[in-house]
Amino acid sequence: MNSGRTIFTQIMEYLPIYEFRQCVERYSGNYKIKRFSCWDQFLSMAFAQLTYRESLRDIQACLRAAKQKTYHMGIRGKISRNTLAHANQTRDWHIYADFAQTLIRKARQLYADDSFGIELEQTIYALDSTTIDLCLSLFPWATFRKNKGAVKLHTLLDLRGNIPTIVFITSGQLHEVNILDKLPIEAGAIYIMDRGYLDYARLYKLHQSAAYFVTRAKNNARYHRRYYQKIDKTSGLKSDQVITLHGYYSKKDYPERLRRIAYYDEKQNKNLVFLTNNFTLPALTITEIYRKRWQIELFFKWIKQHLRIKAFYGTSENAVKTQIWIAISVYVLIAIIKKQLNLEESLYTILQIVSVTLFEKIPLLQALTDVDVMEENTDTNNQLNLFD
Repeated sequence: MNSGRTIFTQIMEYLPIYEFRQCVERYSGNYKIKRFSCWDQFLSMAFAQLTYRESLRDIQACLRAAKQKTYHMGIRGKISRNTLAHANQTRDWHIYADFAQTLIRKARQLYADDSFGIELEQTIYALDSTTIDLCLSLFPWATFRKNKGAVKLHTLLDLRGNIPTIVFITSGQLHEVNILDKLPIEAGAIYIMDRGYLDYARLYKLHQSAAYFVTRAKNNARYHRRYYQKIDKTSGLKSDQVITLHGYYSKKDYPERLRRIAYYDEKQNKNLVFLTNNFTLPALTITEIYRKRWQIELFFKWIKQHLRIKAFYGTSENAVKTQIWIAISVYVLIAIIKKQLNLEESLYTILQIVSVTLFEKIPLLQALTDVDVMEENTDTNNQLNLFD
């Protein structure tokens, strides 16, 4: 009989408890709370994410069925559907947002030296958003259209490790381009965006902050060609030009030069035109950089499929944001474990294994790989051996 800790306990031990307590104290999360603390809430919600629970009643039933193991999982409070619903509705979601940022900083440090297919020293970010549809009658605060509700998940993804560095959760009505006003700009970094973020005034502010951008040009864009650079047309490149914008307002919003690169994507049978303020990188590298933007599409697809952010456990704005931030925390936590244990398995594979082994008492590394891990016997035995 294995007398070790459960898989769930071993996973949660990778969380920085001290930093979590700081986040709770910052927002007085445990004020007048006697039984079901913020830590109990986080563990219960993390359990729901890792085991794909669909509702609060589902969470309650599963944890009560494992009543003898919840104490060893770190959950000290009594698991109740009403208690968890009340916690999600009243405990400030900023607690879990701040804690997720702590995990994100740790993950970025671990993945800082990783390659993502392009050998560049600069940090490369992909910026995009995804819409999560909601029922307007149940979520009246999540205004989107006349008869439809939604929230938008605006994410800045660090392509080294695919770590979400900044996440904004807004109502569905907010247009993507407005996020550029809130975005802290890192000098020297490269930001990849689709045409939804093409606003010349905002891009010029990004340029003035000594950062670079790569985006798609609109079909009706008017410009003056200043000069062009030689290209290898066998590589798919069609042109590499230095331009200035034509038109009173466009030229006023972005008065300096831009680089316009036309490229034919043979796989998609599509002509693509890119705009950038980077004049030093080769044109083909610029096209490869934009191709990496699809990593954020895969990230959105991944978390929608494998984390519980489509079926929400509460209808208030606080409950929805709490659930999303804990889901992001779980995603980043698994990424941290993958790196620290040097696992070759994908995050999808790791989560699938974890979902069916949470209550097993075997070493985590053994559960996630085919390698048997020798456990240290931590049991103290003070009885003398008569045969010594």
